[in-house]
Amino acid sequence: MRPLPPAAALALVTVGGVAAAAQGAANAELGERVGDPVLGAVVNNAGGSLLILAGLLAMPSMRSGLVALRRSRLPWWSYLGGLGGAAIVLIGAYVVPVLGVAVFTIAQVAGGSVGGLGVDRAGLAPVGRLRLTVPRVAGALLGVVAVGLAQLGQPVGQLALGLVLLAVLGGFAVAAQAALNGRVAAAGTPAAGVAVNFATSTPAILAVAALAGTFAVRPAWPDAWYLYTGGLLGVGIVSCLLVGVRSVGVLRTGLALVAGQLAGALLLDVLTAGGPGLRWPVLAGALLTLLAVAVAGRGSRPPRVSATRRVAPGGNREPDGRLVG
Repeated sequence: MRPLPPAAALALVTVGGVAAAAQGAANAELGERVGDPVLGAVVNNAGGSLLILAGLLAMPSMRSGLVALRRSRLPWWSYLGGLGGAAIVLIGAYVVPVLGVAVFTIAQVAGGSVGGLGVDRAGLAPVGRLRLTVPRVAGALLGVVAVGLAQLGQPVGQLALGLVLLAVLGGFAVAAQAALNGRVAAAGTPAAGVAVNFATSTPAILAVAALAGTFAVRPAWPDAWYLYTGGLLGVGIVSCLLVGVRSVGVLRTGLALVAGQLAGALLLDVLTAGGPGLRWPVLAGALLTLLAVAVAGRGSRPPRVSATRRVAPGGNREPDGRLVG
């Protein structure tokens, strides 16, 4: 499967961001109703894993992609991207009640932006190495400012430096997740990349939940069907990220996802009964984040590698066949 044109890929990632806003709202409400936010994360990942199992039975492309992965000889750490997703879910569950959503979101996006610059520069994503240019750094900074603007008026919790740094680390983890999942998808298929993500993240979340005593809780499960859609939305979000990373790298993919999340939050505010309605800071933040996506892409060109290039001593072959020294 060839990468999508950048504009199409970014549009798809933005839609994935809208889905991420809906997923976050559903998971948060489910965790609140059952009395344990980690249990909401368990339900989310378990639902996604069940969909993946169904996909393995119904989709030959997923099975063939996994077969291709076995032949690709990717390094073992390439398959650990799902741990980044598990990390941010678990960090958010424990940090948000202390810091508040606003501080956590800003710290996470700051970590994701710096992480996106780093993994793109290192060439971890299948698009190859992307230089650390002034427009890319400016786009990353503008994205953080945009998210800060969108959080104006939101309550701020206890500003514990250790927890803020933990949220920043969670943003780094999400950037690494996108890059590694992209490598896996390029070596196999996007469907295989989604499968590997959930195969890695779900056991990690289950292990943490077991250690935390989550399964000792006997909750009263709510009847509202939409609270259990997190897994379905998660599969779609990871799929969109895989498409974006293959086309434009991690930084711009992450910024487009944030723009979609802000737009999705705005829609939920307006359309939900009893919601706060249109919040101008969120609208301005969403538009400014889209501007950050455009700024970060100015002058960028995917690296072209000659098909005749040979592997230098100590060099590696990229999952899509390109060579890096």
